[in-house]
This record gives sequence, C-alpha cells and structure tokens, in this order.
Amino acid sequence: MYDYLIVGAGIFGAICARELTDAGRRVLVIDKRDHIAGNIYTECTEGIQVHKYGAHIFHTNNRKVWDYINRFAEFNRYTNSPIANYKGELYSLPFNMYTFNKMWGVITPDEAEEMISRQRAAYIEGLQNSRDTITDSNSSDTNLKTVGISASVTTPITAFIPQNLEEQAISLVGTDIYEKLIKGYTRKQWGRPCNELPASIIRRLPVRLTYDNNYFNARYQGIPMGGYTGMIERILDGIDIRLNTNYLDPKVRKQLDSEAGTVIYTGPIDALFGYRLGNLEYRSLRFEEELLEIPNFQGNAVVNYTDEETPYTRIIEHKWFEFGKDSEGKDIPVTVITREYSHEWKPGEESYYPIGDEKNLNLYEEYRQMADTLPDLYIGGRLGEYKYYDMDTTIEKALELVDRLIQCRFT
Repeated sequence: MYDYLIVGAGIFGAICARELTDAGRRVLVIDKRDHIAGNIYTECTEGIQVHKYGAHIFHTNNRKVWDYINRFAEFNRYTNSPIANYKGELYSLPFNMYTFNKMWGVITPDEAEEMISRQRAAYIEGLQNSRDTITDSNSSDTNLKTVGISASVTTPITAFIPQNLEEQAISLVGTDIYEKLIKGYTRKQWGRPCNELPASIIRRLPVRLTYDNNYFNARYQGIPMGGYTGMIERILDGIDIRLNTNYLDPKVRKQLDSEAGTVIYTGPIDALFGYRLGNLEYRSLRFEEELLEIPNFQGNAVVNYTDEETPYTRIIEHKWFEFGKDSEGKDIPVTVITREYSHEWKPGEESYYPIGDEKNLNLYEEYRQMADTLPDLYIGGRLGEYKYYDMDTTIEKALELVDRLIQCRFT
C-alpha cells in the first residue's frame, strides 16, 4: 500500500515524489507516456540533447529554488537570446535597443522612447475617433469606461487602459514593432486576432531601453548539462514508477486508487472529471524534427518567425543550448532542428497553452470546486491549475503542496 499516488512524472510530480519520499512516505509515480520528465523530456540524438516538446530554459530569481534544483543537475551558463525573423529581416528579442535601432535607426534610449510614445499616442487617438461610444467631449463617464479610457479625455495616453493584446502591445512598443514582430506571430500562436486576446498574455513582454539581449534577465539561468531527462531521473531515484499507465482509464484508475491513500493529480483537471462540464480550451503544438548533416543551420538556438505567411512559429536548433558541444566538449558535426506549429487543441492531443479568458477561467473554477469536494485528492501543475507556469514556479508550488501535506516548511 502506497501513501501517495502521483499522476504525472513531470517536474511537479517528480518534486512532490522526492520530498514525500524523503519525508518517509511511500510513493508511486505513474505516467501515461513511455517516459518520465513530461514536457521537459530531452532525448540524445548524435550527442545533441533534443527538447522533444519545445524549448525549455530554466530561469529564476529565487535563490532557494535555484539551490534546490542544483542538487539534481549541473547547469550550464546558457542565456536565452532569441531572434525574430520577419520576412528575412532579423531583430533582437527581447525588444531592446538593438531592435529599436534596426527598426527605426535610433541610437539613444530617449530617441527610442520618443518613437514609441509618438506611435502610442497616434494609436490611442485613432481608437478614440473610431469608437462609437465616444461621440463628443460631453460623453458620459460610463461610456468612456467601457472602452478602457478614463473620463479625462484630455489626457488619453496616461489614462488609457489596454483592453486586449493589441492595445497592450502597442502601448508597450508602438505600432511598427507590433505589426512586424507581434501581430502575425501571435495570430499563429493563439489562432485568434490580437484584439480578441486578453492583454494579460503580453503584459510580461520584456521591453528594455538597453543593449541587453538576455530575454529573461533572471539572476539564475541555464540548461541542465546532459538534459532535463537526466535531472528528473535523479529526482526520482529510488522511487517506484510505472509508465504507459493511464489514470483516466476507469479500470486502471480503480486499481490504482485501491493501492494508495492519497492522489496527487497533475493532468488536465477537466479530463479527470470526464469533461462533465465541457472542456477547457488550449493551444496545442506539432513538432517537425530533422537531423541535418551540417554543423550549423541558423546560428542560434531559437528563431521566431513573426510573419503570418510562414506556417511555423519558430525553429529550434537544439545543439546551441549546450554551445554546439558534446558531453566531452567536442564540436558536434551535425545538427538537429525542430519546426514548431501551433494549432487548436482537440481531446486526445497534448495540452500546452491554456487560453485564460473569462469563459475558460470560470469553467476551471467550477472544476476546481468539484475537486475540492474530494478529500484524498490534490491537484497541481500547469494542467491541473490551468496556468502556464515557468519551471521555477512549478517547483515552488510543488514544495508548497508537500509542505502542507507533511506539515513542515521549506526553508
């Protein structure tokens, strides 16, 4: 008899399993796939650690989390510096002075800020002129608030509150960068026009008036040497694991529930209840992997294709996550690339990006309330909580859950 059954061998489930085992509990970890590590699974091809479910770069400002994960892996010094390709024009990501210089020819931060402010003001003025709810300077406060502009029409820039992703993006970087580097990419990634997506999706977009290509700007950042799969193997060392085991199969679930007192579930919360209230919406991904008999395809680990005509969102060249070297530090003569395509999720496919609009969040809350009525069930992870967590946040959440379960604190 196990004390805990953990459904899902990704980073959340693995951390829970490790901490509960170290606290003296008997744990069983299962996964429906034929491998551990969930979506951070890496596989060695010709000496290259290939990220099979998309690029994952570990980054955090939390020293405790950094120290914790370094118990299980040695991280290299990789810094995420993606490039945007718009019809053959190359731009730096995150949006910084290199981006602004290429786009406008500006050199100083003041020049860049002035250009963004000018485009932002023109856009807001255009919105005010086009919205029927604003008819004259005597429009009611109610009507003004419905379009995200305060009653003080004389100060539209400072009073403007972005209501969707398009408005948020242009407020941050102006219309030129939005049109070339955000609009098409976002339409491909999310399958919806930018003005139909919540502003929250892009609020954390890095925009810097410096010549700094570090996308995350985190104190601690890197890739585990030897890949993420090896890291998860070390986390799960000595713990019972069953792969190719689908907890959502009623017969399998009945048997597993009889083997453990408490379940920690990290899969889709709506699937756990048989989509009884309807399914939550996600974007899914399709990957086209290719081994090339050349040493260098694109010269960078990540290149985003931001025009809408290019069918894929980005190309990953995996060898550059470890600087093109094998485990012995030798140059690798071949390369592996992956083209990444985004599409609407359908039941049976992998869920990647939750569409966190009001409708879906309300539905999630209903499922959450159903889960809360089951005393021996705990829900966690990005699918269980319907949130796109970074890895460091996932680790924090796992440690917090175990902290509650074993009534001790992570310090």
